[in-house]
Amino acid sequence: MRELYLPYGRQYIDESDIESVINVLKSEYLTTGPMLAKFEEKVSQYVGSKYAVAFSNGTAALHGACFAAGISEGDEVITTSLTFAASANCIRYMGGTVVFADINEQTYNIDPVEIEKCITDKTKAIIPVHFTGQPVDIDAIHKLAKKYNLIVIEDGAHALGATYKGQKIGSISDMTMFSFHPVKHITTGEGGIITTDNKEYYEKLLQFRSHGITRDIGLLNENHGPWYYEMKFLGYNYRMTDIQAALGISQMDKLDAFILRRREIVSMYNEAFVNIKEITVPHQLNDTNSSWHLYVIQLEIGQLNTTRKEIFEELQKRNIGVNVHYIPIHTMPYYQGLGYQIGSLPKTERLYEKIISLPLFPAMTDNDVHDVIGAVKEVIKGDL
Repeated sequence: MRELYLPYGRQYIDESDIESVINVLKSEYLTTGPMLAKFEEKVSQYVGSKYAVAFSNGTAALHGACFAAGISEGDEVITTSLTFAASANCIRYMGGTVVFADINEQTYNIDPVEIEKCITDKTKAIIPVHFTGQPVDIDAIHKLAKKYNLIVIEDGAHALGATYKGQKIGSISDMTMFSFHPVKHITTGEGGIITTDNKEYYEKLLQFRSHGITRDIGLLNENHGPWYYEMKFLGYNYRMTDIQAALGISQMDKLDAFILRRREIVSMYNEAFVNIKEITVPHQLNDTNSSWHLYVIQLEIGQLNTTRKEIFEELQKRNIGVNVHYIPIHTMPYYQGLGYQIGSLPKTERLYEKIISLPLFPAMTDNDVHDVIGAVKEVIKGDL
């Protein structure tokens, strides 16, 4: 048994990251200064978008994207239930109605066939989630968006560095959100960003994150002088600090190495588990390259002499920090109170009953990986 607890995810911070933050602390700007613009440019160049607007966190960024898309009361937005609550909550923040579509049981991603079943004359947008870093079927979703005149906002919280048909996630749809929470591919402590090629969305996002205020001369109704600004609408204080941005700039320099290490770990897991009948390993679509935020296995319950709960608890006892991603949103008390029904998404609910996330982060050593593999095999094969 391991002596030290191995979490399912953890940030990687080195001396260059620390130095980058210290330099900002010694500078004139702590928030919304030159580092913010540099970080946004670094992300937009990496993914291949024209614009990027950073926010205080990923949820705030999704809220901003829903605002920029013009989502309001009476609008319906389709997303998946197998995701973190923010993917749906951002719609509710704008007064919109969340419509959950079921998943593809191979990829765990929202299924375009199920999306089309949910489209009505009230549908305004689709928020597909690249679950675990595996890109969704973007071509099929864009075909629907064009057919029904819908906006596509990709939730790429898990997918920084992933590619779809050779193109990086973040450069394809109307808007894409990335998260910089400590367990994600890079971290700014907390943070998020929206990438887009649409100038109108870009300008709305800039104002939305800062109280609805602009100093852009081209957008002002009047101009009293160099000090002048106008509040155009009711915005929020969702600004990212220069401290966060400086950390993000330093982290971006390591992103490709982080993803490479994640893929190495995934290869070790796949090789170890692919022939174990009690486990189904993740499936990756052709023409995609996952960035592997999470490694989620399915426990084939019918092949086991125990329950997922017992397996989860046994692995935790062995200091293997497994987790479950995610409890379907439509089963949460808040959404139940809105009338969403258990049983309405059978594939999502069936998958939830079987999944466990194994530890996956760049700082894991090969010995860490072998500890996970050994513990999983021991618990799966053991008679608990």
